[in-house]
Amino acid sequence: MRAEDSDVRMRLLVAAKRLFARQGYDGTSVRQICEEAGANVALVSYYFGGKENMFQALFDTFFPKALIMEFVDRQVDPINGVKELVREVMRFHTTEPELVVLLNQEIALNSPRIDIIRRNAFPIWIKLRELLRQGREDGVFHFRSLDHTMMTVLGNVLFHKQRNYFLPILIGDSNDQEAAIEDSVDFVMRGLQANTDIISQ
Repeated sequence: MRAEDSDVRMRLLVAAKRLFARQGYDGTSVRQICEEAGANVALVSYYFGGKENMFQALFDTFFPKALIMEFVDRQVDPINGVKELVREVMRFHTTEPELVVLLNQEIALNSPRIDIIRRNAFPIWIKLRELLRQGREDGVFHFRSLDHTMMTVLGNVLFHKQRNYFLPILIGDSNDQEAAIEDSVDFVMRGLQANTDIISQ
């Protein structure tokens, strides 16, 4: 692909990501994407074959699939594995906030594009489930229900940035993103009653 083509294609994807997050996928037209990108309306069909394929292209471009698969394939003990997973998912929220907003919208709506999200995101959640299961089996995590525990960890990791609704009652003492991540790691470890004497940190 020529550099000029690559630049136009990226501008279209960045515009789509921004508008999908702001207006929703269904509330965004191809014309709006092209206006935002400063591109001819015919170029969405030329590069992607239509708006529907842009959704998958957002994952191909901005979702850290290579990092996910490296982590999924790597052998790691349950404590350090869960800690790393929590940290990296929360950092992804910071680096790709618009994509995260879009994903949350699509999940909440159970949209027709939910299978695309599952194909891309489920490997990391399956790894989380396996780390939790292995940790309980090894005696380093202590909890009753694997399903309930997994959903609680996911809630902490996925929705910690959904602050707007609660802004009137927040006191504004959480501006340090890395500190917030470490607070979440500590919270998850305490919730799992992690026995760090068995596996060193």
